[in-house]
Amino acid sequence: MRGAEPGQRVMFSYVDLEQRVPGDHPLRAIQALVEPVLPELSPRFAALYAESGRPSIPPEQLLRALLLQVLYTVRSERQLMEQLDYNLLFRWFVGLGMDAPVWHPTTFSKNRDRLLAGQIAEAFFAGVLRQAGSRALLSHEHFTVDGTLLEAWASQKSFRPPDAPTSGNDDDPGNPTVSFRGQRRSNATHRSVTDPEARLAKKGVGKEAKLSYQASVLLENRHGLVVATAVSAPSGTAEVEQAIELGATQAPRAGRRTLGADKGYDQRSFITGLRGLGWTPHLAQGPASILDGRTTRHAGYATSQQRRKRVEESFGWGKTVGLLRKLRHRGRELIDWIFTFTMAAYNLVRLRTLIGVGVGT
Repeated sequence: MRGAEPGQRVMFSYVDLEQRVPGDHPLRAIQALVEPVLPELSPRFAALYAESGRPSIPPEQLLRALLLQVLYTVRSERQLMEQLDYNLLFRWFVGLGMDAPVWHPTTFSKNRDRLLAGQIAEAFFAGVLRQAGSRALLSHEHFTVDGTLLEAWASQKSFRPPDAPTSGNDDDPGNPTVSFRGQRRSNATHRSVTDPEARLAKKGVGKEAKLSYQASVLLENRHGLVVATAVSAPSGTAEVEQAIELGATQAPRAGRRTLGADKGYDQRSFITGLRGLGWTPHLAQGPASILDGRTTRHAGYATSQQRRKRVEESFGWGKTVGLLRKLRHRGRELIDWIFTFTMAAYNLVRLRTLIGVGVGT
């Protein structure tokens, strides 16, 4: 029998938001991991706000909304607010009622920037790691490090000498016609007027140079969770320097640790610095490697070389899902915040998967 389309819409709904979200929805597992972390951040939140005045967006809801933006690849705050207006799943996760008004995108962005001052991303990242640690999902002995370039939100046209005129005789000042033919463009002589902290860099020989930031992660090898992050301006040594910096973030322990990495890290200065921290380098050997059989003969070396490939999964997820392929913010400090928060979201997805198959329960 053909169903008849109702002629009048129902004005009232008596179904709770909680009932509309399926019990096995992936966001429920992520919510169960996020909610214990938020009370730990309450003292940090309190320090960011005045005791009197007009109430702001609750920081807990702000953080949940930012998490949705990463998990669902929502390209802008304006689109996120649009989704929050009519997407019941988003409203449920953030904690907004059916009739609660949605914030203006500008208000949301201003409140998000406030979280930058309180190092909330770092604290949230650490809280997620504590969730993993409480389930014995973290390795404290075996790690992998790697870096990637994040394309900055700045065009090649913005990369020019500091003393160059800001505008010329062009019929379109907003998008001027620029020719780079015959010019030598380098970080020593040029800066982006859009994002002065970005630097021109390329992934390898023969690759296109783009304005970028250098980002690195330290990954534990047991379940592929990111345990530390770093962002800086790219240079010939930035990736190696970040690896040493990330290694130093781990608390000292009695036994030695191993660190897997690709052959780009097979440098004498890096190996010396790593051993000075009490780490054993399990690096892929380059043409003139100083690693010998004393390191490579052990079964653990082969295991590290196998497990180190997992680090690419975090970068792949971050760039494909987490909006890191082309940055939407400017300035190293904000990029560092966004990158750390995105890796925290990646860890949540990994934890949801691990717990879902019975690991760490």
